[in-house]
Amino acid sequence: MPSPNPDLPPFDPARLSSIKRALISVSDKSKLIAQATALHDRGVKLVSTGGTRKAIQAAGLPVKDVSELTGFPEMMDGRVKTLHPMVHGGLLGDRDLASHVEAMKDQGIMSIDLLIVNLYPFEKAVASGGSYEMCVENIDIGGPAMIRAGAKNHAHVAVCVDSNDVDAVLAEMDANNGQVSGALRRTLAAKSYARSAAYDAAIANYFAKVIGETPEYRAQAGTLKQTLRYGENPHQTAAFYGDGSGRAGVATAEQMQGKALSYNNINDTDAAYELVAEFGSTAKGAKPAVAIIKHANPCGVAVGDDFISAYKAALACDPVSAFGSIVALNGTLDVETAQEIIKVFTEVVIAPAATDEAIAIFAKKKNLRLLIAGGLPNPSDPSLTHRNVAGGILVQDRDNGYVDPADLKVVTKRQPTDAEMADMMMAWKVAKHVKSNAIVYVKDGSTAGIGAGQMSRLDSARIAARKAEDARESAGWDELRTTGCACASDAFFPFADGMLSAAAAGATAIIQPGGSIKDQDVIDAADEAGLAMVFTGMRHFRH
Repeated sequence: MPSPNPDLPPFDPARLSSIKRALISVSDKSKLIAQATALHDRGVKLVSTGGTRKAIQAAGLPVKDVSELTGFPEMMDGRVKTLHPMVHGGLLGDRDLASHVEAMKDQGIMSIDLLIVNLYPFEKAVASGGSYEMCVENIDIGGPAMIRAGAKNHAHVAVCVDSNDVDAVLAEMDANNGQVSGALRRTLAAKSYARSAAYDAAIANYFAKVIGETPEYRAQAGTLKQTLRYGENPHQTAAFYGDGSGRAGVATAEQMQGKALSYNNINDTDAAYELVAEFGSTAKGAKPAVAIIKHANPCGVAVGDDFISAYKAALACDPVSAFGSIVALNGTLDVETAQEIIKVFTEVVIAPAATDEAIAIFAKKKNLRLLIAGGLPNPSDPSLTHRNVAGGILVQDRDNGYVDPADLKVVTKRQPTDAEMADMMMAWKVAKHVKSNAIVYVKDGSTAGIGAGQMSRLDSARIAARKAEDARESAGWDELRTTGCACASDAFFPFADGMLSAAAAGATAIIQPGGSIKDQDVIDAADEAGLAMVFTGMRHFRH
């Protein structure tokens, strides 16, 4: 499609444009005075609004109020102040078009060469649990309008939606006698539109959540945290974004040491931390729990009286797979546990906190990453998951389903013992985080065997049993840990064979969703084998 203005020259990345007037309107004023001073020192005239103008003026810098440009005062509690032709004409006027230049001259519109705007903190208002009224009031109107206007006219206007970008503008001004390049202006324009899109996405998703209806348009946004070396494989590019929710986890954690996280590290660490969070925080009285993850599947999970015993029990489930794994704890990492963890090559350790002594132990292992998350994610938090498919996006609620022991239905003649019930509940929590088809054996608070991601549930049961046999051989135990264990299946047994395979491995109690047309056959087989079995009425497919 030809340009509607054929007289316009083609965009030139090398073309320089002078910065003579800047409009500044920021909610984050941490760098305001330093940057306003730097612009003033370079001969830039300052225009500003509301609290931003007052702060600049208080610093002794000359600044013109935007109302002096528009001829109208700010009104309606600041809702209306920059929505005016004097502002948008100054941002949108194309200095290469004689008609635009003439219109600006006739109407007394002054050009704006630099726009520095960061938006009302809507995302923070939502994350802080602000009221509906508070969140709505933090929806910025004038800011996004100015950003979009200035960014469209990036052939002449530089737009900074991030205070850090002002430094790049100042550097180019110093290098080019008060001018900035088209390349920088275009880069800033791209960032500006991405920021306004992310801002609108946050607002749209907030309303979708409040209304509780499936929206006709789905928006998704994030803020870049890290450009990754590559994705799942070296030929794939990748990046890591935060979603602004503030939910504790790998996205909010502070990396204390070690090389940069990879795509697979981040994915596996998230899987480990979400799993260990199912057991609650030791800060709130929960027993210490440790989860060891490899390729997004748990290879060992245990609870104990302390972290070192929980770690040893989790490791014993599958010590071979634990090589190069991720370790997650639900409380403060202590020095004794840290000393035990470094005996096995470990990629990442994540915990809510760590003692100084534990941090010092890990400091000796330069390739081991230690992440301190400051808290645990709440397993019951409502949120959405997204997955791309060809030509579309699948969106669903995150699996925050929880089953209380009182909700379980005993379907066999034999009732489970208290010990079996405790192990079944733990196995059920772990199975929720194992790729389907999932079979999990648990004995005395630790996993005894895990079968993951098989096309047949029977195969998963057999693999879990084989893992238990390998663990016995590795540890030199006289008896399999699956003897007298509980078994969890993430979905119903379509036939009795998978359940009977679990019984053959030593399981005496079974927890499963139920719901198969063959349920009665499975129940009958369980009764004949002397098993206790409960139905949850809830499945945990994890594809």
